[in-house]
Amino acid sequence: MAEVNELSEEEERQEEEEDVLTPAELITRLEEAWLNEKFSPELLENKSELVECVMEQLTHMEENLQRVRKGDLKASIHRMEIDRIRFVLSSYLRSRLQKIEKFFPHVLEKEKSRADGDPSFLSPEEFAFAKEYLANTEMYLKAVALKHMPPNLQSIDMIKAVPEPCLDSFVFLRVKERQDNILVEPETDDQREYVVDLEEGSQHLMRYRTIAPLVASGAVQLI
Repeated sequence: MAEVNELSEEEERQEEEEDVLTPAELITRLEEAWLNEKFSPELLENKSELVECVMEQLTHMEENLQRVRKGDLKASIHRMEIDRIRFVLSSYLRSRLQKIEKFFPHVLEKEKSRADGDPSFLSPEEFAFAKEYLANTEMYLKAVALKHMPPNLQSIDMIKAVPEPCLDSFVFLRVKERQDNILVEPETDDQREYVVDLEEGSQHLMRYRTIAPLVASGAVQLI
């Protein structure tokens, strides 16, 4: 029994060690999440834990900057790095909000229909924002247009009214982990589906729908 407890404690320590990221690794993950979100046509899984860690790191960097003597070249370099990280973080969050505003009924439907245990696409704050945006949009449409129409036309299906993300759009990607036998669907009726291998480090232009699972798993990086 003691051996089992020792093994469990050892596994927990290993998991904790695996979860610990250096500041450089943390920023690299933020940049990867930013590029994926920026270039994917759909809203991706939220990275709220990553965002919180980056904000904590920014706080530590600001505190360390206060200790640097004014006029020191190091202070200017650190300030530039802090500003760069803040830009990436703001751009990442802004990209997500823009997609929520553009596809809000589909985003909410996708979030509500996900199975228990599946990763959430929205943070609690984003979910609240999306619900409020939907309610305000419906209220505005009723006040401005729908109430002036015949009774049988005074309702609207937001799922049908708002366009879905175009998953058939093409994206550039870089392969992080080799992938074999990726099925590529034909672009025209004259073509047939075919299989390709994606070599690690190679770059491609492909239909997003084909590689969406690879983006979610981290096997490829949108660029």
